[in-house]
Amino acid sequence: MGASEELEYLKSLVAKLNEKIRSLESKPSAGPTPATQLRTILMGPPGAGKGTQAPRIKDEFCVCHLATGDLLREQVNQQTPLGVAAKKIMDAGGLVSDDIMVGIIQDQLDNNKECKNGFVLDGFPRTVPQAQKLDGMLESRKETLNSVVQMQIDDQLLISRITGRLIHPSSGRTYHREFHPPKKPMVDDVTGEPLIQRSDDNVETLRKRLGAFHSQTGPVVDYYKAKGLWHGIDAAQSPPVVWENLRKIFVGGAGKQ
Repeated sequence: MGASEELEYLKSLVAKLNEKIRSLESKPSAGPTPATQLRTILMGPPGAGKGTQAPRIKDEFCVCHLATGDLLREQVNQQTPLGVAAKKIMDAGGLVSDDIMVGIIQDQLDNNKECKNGFVLDGFPRTVPQAQKLDGMLESRKETLNSVVQMQIDDQLLISRITGRLIHPSSGRTYHREFHPPKKPMVDDVTGEPLIQRSDDNVETLRKRLGAFHSQTGPVVDYYKAKGLWHGIDAAQSPPVVWENLRKIFVGGAGKQ
């Protein structure tokens, strides 16, 4: 091959490479694949710190926080088909069916853009049948859970935490009389509005709630342990230490399918 022929060959090669580069650059980014997403469940009794850690997980990993109690209220308020069905059941004094709850979660995964990288699920599943229905729904989406994290804390410590809890109703900000008091007693630091103590944040009610939680969720923990997804976290530690332990689980397990 002469010098001129070699030059022409190299020019054509460069042209083809430039065309390929332009083609790749013009394609929209596919975004994270399921292998890099985070799909996790946060379990724990009331007051264990789920409400503190879940927003941080949401921000750090760019996933949606699905607190099923809040989602249910939202669907009812917006009078969606699922919300209307749920309200009929609740008005009759019944429990909302597992199918409706899984439908509400699926609706979020389908339509909430924040869920495109995954989710942190809070408040569901509470029973093994619910866990099985959740698995089935995720399987239909060709997705699986990466982890199930149980925030563990002694009941007596939990009771002392919750009975001192103060809440700013409109924002959900929480304080504690002893561990995290507001700057002015019973007043929100940000808005200056009054804080409240929830009527069910008393010792007798809490003991009942904790008893129900342990008896109900014990089998769910065993279900996820058998699948190799369960992780336990000591929730009695300070929130920054709890966060570091959570983060290690998610960074280590986010790539699992």
